[in-house]
Amino acid sequence: VDDAELLELVELEVRELLTKNEFPGDDIPIVKGSALAALEDSDKKIGEDAIRELMAAVDDYIPTPVRPLDKPFLMPIEDVFSISGRGTVVTGRVERGVVKVGEELEIIGIRPTTKTTCTGVEMFRKLLDQGQAGDNIGALLRGVDREGVERGQVLAKPGTVKPHKKFVAEAYILTKDEGGRHTPFFTNYR
Repeated sequence: VDDAELLELVELEVRELLTKNEFPGDDIPIVKGSALAALEDSDKKIGEDAIRELMAAVDDYIPTPVRPLDKPFLMPIEDVFSISGRGTVVTGRVERGVVKVGEELEIIGIRPTTKTTCTGVEMFRKLLDQGQAGDNIGALLRGVDREGVERGQVLAKPGTVKPHKKFVAEAYILTKDEGGRHTPFFTNYR
């Protein structure tokens, strides 16, 4: 859009909308540009320069998340693989703590708790000495069969997580008018 007044009006409306929805509308950086112009290399000012300005604003405005490295290791298991000649690999995102090669771990949940040792850590096809909170890793485990681990279990530092078989919960189910269910629940509903 070549009309500077129109761009200014749109920016003002965006800031008002942000403020209306409890965001700091006056403080949030707004970058005007065109991804298409950047891809086609047609207008450097609204293309490449705007993308660089956007990335600088993202780096300045969005804080780097703090990783809870000081807490005991915990990783929900998302998938399980068997690698012939190596063993069983479990994958997931490390929620907290650090796991190092050679550390003893527990597989907790669904089945009886199992002790194992981490014999390798891999992230994006690179072997590492450790995985830490925020990393998506594959952990090679010693003495564990593929059938002995499944999605939904967690890998944790021994003694830090206690499995539970029962819990008490309260749920509020939205009515049809509130945008909820149109049909009732029934026995063994899934």
